[in-house]
Amino acid sequence: MASGAGEWSTAQMDDYETLISTTDVELLKRAWRNEKAAPEILPFEEALVKRAKEQIQLMEETVDEFAESGHDPLIASLYQMDLDRAQFLLRSYLRVRLQKIEKLMFYIWKSDTYHHRLSTEEEKFAERCIRDIGKHLEETVLSKLPDNYQSLLKQSIISEEDDMVPEPQLDAFVVAKCQRATRPLFLDGSRQSAGFDNRDDHFQMVPGDLCILRYRPFQEELMSGNISLV
Repeated sequence: MASGAGEWSTAQMDDYETLISTTDVELLKRAWRNEKAAPEILPFEEALVKRAKEQIQLMEETVDEFAESGHDPLIASLYQMDLDRAQFLLRSYLRVRLQKIEKLMFYIWKSDTYHHRLSTEEEKFAERCIRDIGKHLEETVLSKLPDNYQSLLKQSIISEEDDMVPEPQLDAFVVAKCQRATRPLFLDGSRQSAGFDNRDDHFQMVPGDLCILRYRPFQEELMSGNISLV
């Protein structure tokens, strides 16, 4: 007979203990590291950023109250250190995303997948960047070139693709740490749903593994939280 709903496996208990021991600051740190290391822009952590902003505001109020009430300066300085750390992580996370948008703005804007990963403010930023860069290049360079070479996105009018648009390098190598066991995947990015076959190019990570690997085959594992980047 199957185990009852109240009986958890060791792996489930470990996942639960990891979850309840993870603070929003740690989650924000993980999101920042993932964003820094990933070659593409990741989905915006809207709920996490909102909570972080609320906690930072509360921490600022707490530090001000401690300073005004004459509490132990050491305690006040410890609160200030926590505040500084949270502010640094939030600003760095948002800054890394803006840098990616600046680098990949044309590709992000034409891709529905990447477009939907932006926050409302990031969408406005990307749109403004595209408009300003386009206007600048048109006035300084493109208008002075032959008609066949005045495209902002293509090398020439005969190009079939937007070959002047930088794309995220999904085959770049990254360092990944396993949080939860990954699904069986092959290094060429294909899935294996029914178990391993005789091929020897499959790869699977278990919690605690630290590996250097190509980003593309484990893209979904990062999105699902099974791995994190360092």
